[in-house]
Amino acid sequence: MNLTPTLRSALLLAAMFLFGIGARAQQFRTHAVKAGETLYAIARQYQVSPEALLRYNKEIGDGTALRPNTILAIPPSEARPDQATAQDTAGLVKPVGFRTHRVKRKETLFSITHKYDIDERDLKRFNPDLYSNPLQKGMVLRIPQYPQGHDPQQAEDSAYITYRVLPKETRWSIASKFGISMDSLLALNPELPRSTSYLAEGEELRLPRPALSDLKPDQTQLYRSYTVPPKKTLFALSQEFGISREEIIRLNPEIMERGNLQEGMVLRLPEPKADSTAVNASNFVFYEVKPGQTEYSLTRKLGVSWSELRRLNPELATGLRAGMVLKIPRQQAGELPVKNALVLDRFDLRDSIDARNVPRLLVLFPFRLDRLDLADEVGTLDRIDKNNALKYSLGLYSGLLVAMDSIADLGISVEVKTFDTQLNPERVKMLLMQQDLGSLNAIVGPLDPRSMQEVAARAADLDVPVISPVPISEKLPQQNVFYTYTDEARMRQHMLQYMKKTTTDQSLFIISDRENQDAEAAILKEFPAARLVDLREEEKNIFLDMDKLQNVLSKDRENWFFVETDNFKIASSVSSILNSVNSDTTRVRMFTTNKGKAFENEVISAVHLSKLRFTYPSAYRDVAESAFTRRYRERFGGEPDRYAVRGFDLGMDLLLRLAYKPDLFEAADQLGPMNYTGNTFNYIKELEAGYFNTASYILMYDGLRIVEIEGP
Repeated sequence: MNLTPTLRSALLLAAMFLFGIGARAQQFRTHAVKAGETLYAIARQYQVSPEALLRYNKEIGDGTALRPNTILAIPPSEARPDQATAQDTAGLVKPVGFRTHRVKRKETLFSITHKYDIDERDLKRFNPDLYSNPLQKGMVLRIPQYPQGHDPQQAEDSAYITYRVLPKETRWSIASKFGISMDSLLALNPELPRSTSYLAEGEELRLPRPALSDLKPDQTQLYRSYTVPPKKTLFALSQEFGISREEIIRLNPEIMERGNLQEGMVLRLPEPKADSTAVNASNFVFYEVKPGQTEYSLTRKLGVSWSELRRLNPELATGLRAGMVLKIPRQQAGELPVKNALVLDRFDLRDSIDARNVPRLLVLFPFRLDRLDLADEVGTLDRIDKNNALKYSLGLYSGLLVAMDSIADLGISVEVKTFDTQLNPERVKMLLMQQDLGSLNAIVGPLDPRSMQEVAARAADLDVPVISPVPISEKLPQQNVFYTYTDEARMRQHMLQYMKKTTTDQSLFIISDRENQDAEAAILKEFPAARLVDLREEEKNIFLDMDKLQNVLSKDRENWFFVETDNFKIASSVSSILNSVNSDTTRVRMFTTNKGKAFENEVISAVHLSKLRFTYPSAYRDVAESAFTRRYRERFGGEPDRYAVRGFDLGMDLLLRLAYKPDLFEAADQLGPMNYTGNTFNYIKELEAGYFNTASYILMYDGLRIVEIEGP
């Protein structure tokens, strides 16, 4: 950052302020629709407007009949807190009164329900905060008191069942099987961890009881109404529905009463039965219907006919609704982008944000205010230039501030608390103890590994995501960490995939030093015909056998060299040698699977790299003139460095995801690559580990410029 000392000092001071506007947390309940219930009756029951129900339940439409067992999210009503909650639905015993309980340290839901002899479900329905927030010391709970002789074990609502997860089932496959939305599944099972979408075989879930589950197996056929069109015959109907003419007549005796099938008759005919194959991630992929989608737009997107979708998803007989989870056989998914067995939508997050979502962040950066004398601008500037942690913090934070400005322009309020960790793990512990971590959507930072471990461990119990803005050398044991910087192994994999798509008849060579034998082995695995070039590393000299090299170079084909080293001397020497043999008759090009710092040293000629069209993978691309750079100059009076760019991109990605879905884990599972000014993000959850950014660019030197030749 080319900032004046005064501006740098001001930026440090800004780190100690709180940003954003306060917002009251919304508390939601759920309601399972019963046969015959209407939208307006449910709205009256819960003292909310029908419009509010439609706004929070995108899978239903105004004027559309409600299907039994549909799980609705009920927004807060205007009823007084001391009134009995509208969750007292038919079939549940109503309490005769309430008492209060203040949660003590180390108390759990189990210990409280055991103490008062109540069911955990009853505790949650009279304390809706517990559906979305963990139990915390100091909480004041309403404890229902029941008539004498009440058995809490008999209070289980008959509208629900306990379902055991089968092998290879996912949240999406189960939502599809039961015909509910993902939001409904999570509302029914608030104890499901948000840090992973993984379900263990045998895990128990609370789900709506299937409407026909009490019928005998031969009584579970679903039926639909069918209006007979002109010239339709019994034979044609039997072929269309796959049943005999006799069965059609048995189901519709009026055909015989009126002498024959007639135009305009309304018949009762069986729905085609869905594929009986086990519904799980190995056989199917799943798609969540978005608001405004039609039969036409959906079939075009998925590449599956409407009749096939109807056969696979019988619930479509009642209409297409936002929030429905549809299944598609994997073999029919074709080129559809799929992540975690979910078909991804490609869209601009800016068009999909919800202004009602208020991201709440805690930012922990080592600004080292304890070691700076802000009155001494010269000394402050010198210390900043010599302290990497401070330099990174200032860059990241300045970019994050610009991201918050940009988000505010989109109508999103953000609550941010920022603290100086002073690069001290003990101070980090103290700061964490002073914060209500359970109310946060994410924690950004800290930067040092010891403090990051402390934050991740404390936040893991509350399912709060922790964002690592800089590379971490080792994986942490917690599953709530977002590793935002794409690691070398994934960039190498991207580069090799690009090369496999690009190579045709080129002659391939590998030049690697002793420290990069793993890279050499990875290249040989993908390109067994590649030839190894002997690299001689002596104490003062690094050289190739030029005679041998000249003999193996092809005159007819391009010669492509992988150069794998972390030593800038080797990178400089090899690039100079390859440039010397590159000519109109002998065409040479240079690549690497890991650019690192070796190729960034000032001794390496950019002219040589350009002539060799040097190509490499990168987690970062250079920034051209953009709305961000202009906005940065206006705010800080200087040019952003790569850390400021990263802070802006990371901030925009994080805040846009949280404005789309307040649950960052869910947003990461459902979104593909997201591109910003100089960075790109595509998170993949690893089993028993956190979320890893897998996106990178393929860049190439071209005419003294670095150009992007393949995105993530």
